[in-house]
Amino acid sequence: MNVSDKPLSQNQAPLVSFIITYYNLPVDMLHECIESIMQLSLQPEEREIILIDDGSDITPLNEIIDYRDEIIYLRQHNQGLSIARNVGVNISRGKYIQFVDADDCLIPGGYEHCLDVIRKKEPDMVIFNFTHEGTNVDTPYLFEGPVSGAEFMHHNNLRASACGYVFTRKTLGELRFTPQLLHEDEEFTPLLILRADTIYSTDTYAYYYRIRENSIVHNDDTKWQEKRLDDAEYVIMQLDHLANTLASSERIALQRRVAQLTMDYIYNIIMLTHSEQKLEERLTRLQKCGMFPLPDRDYTQKYKWFRKMTNSKTGRKILLHTLPLLWKEK
Repeated sequence: MNVSDKPLSQNQAPLVSFIITYYNLPVDMLHECIESIMQLSLQPEEREIILIDDGSDITPLNEIIDYRDEIIYLRQHNQGLSIARNVGVNISRGKYIQFVDADDCLIPGGYEHCLDVIRKKEPDMVIFNFTHEGTNVDTPYLFEGPVSGAEFMHHNNLRASACGYVFTRKTLGELRFTPQLLHEDEEFTPLLILRADTIYSTDTYAYYYRIRENSIVHNDDTKWQEKRLDDAEYVIMQLDHLANTLASSERIALQRRVAQLTMDYIYNIIMLTHSEQKLEERLTRLQKCGMFPLPDRDYTQKYKWFRKMTNSKTGRKILLHTLPLLWKEK
């Protein structure tokens, strides 16, 4: 369903398609999200705002009627974030694509900086910073690049969120999110970045990521936690398999990401299960696939420390007892 009465030119594609995904959220958050896009310097013909309602209990349509000339609204049966984003991509027309979660919003001042880079440099991707501190933040306006995706991954730990960068449709190609996968960004982001020939990165704060207690990352359900771990293991295995098929530079870049994700996976086993038995069972599975112990690389000090601690049973027992306590103190 398209609630816009404004005809869209078939000859002129928008500069940016903003794909907003929505499911059972307070409507005032959605309003703030849409308004943050409307405040940008983009002319109406330069922007495309697509709202995918993933089968909310109550449609927000009546509450966003004031935006009927500005957005494309599509409601589907609840199928999850991956499919909602894929649908948005498939109907979008913009040269660039930006994902936005409906409970978050753009920071107009910071995002304008990213638009300036797009207009002046026409890169495949601009990677920016996000903040949990709200939209009134001081932000730098420097940027670095261009570098290829592989080169960027050689020297940087990735922020997985698919909302943390704006990228071209050409770079995306046929890549899509895997349906029914929790934290699907962990798989999608490195694969997309590897496709990019020109990346500019900036420390500017362009995205406000809102932390909510009832969000997916704060779910205490045991079955959900098991699925989260199973899905993380699946992503690690998939990326590791793909890395072995790539040319040298891309392979090394993706292997670094796999090692980082494996470290995060082990950390989450400890934090979610608090169980030595479950930790050892999952580490045994990794070991059979040649993915544990963690590779001996000097990626970061944190990585080297974590690798050393997890290499022995004594170290793992220490982590099981100390990491949950350290988290409570935060």
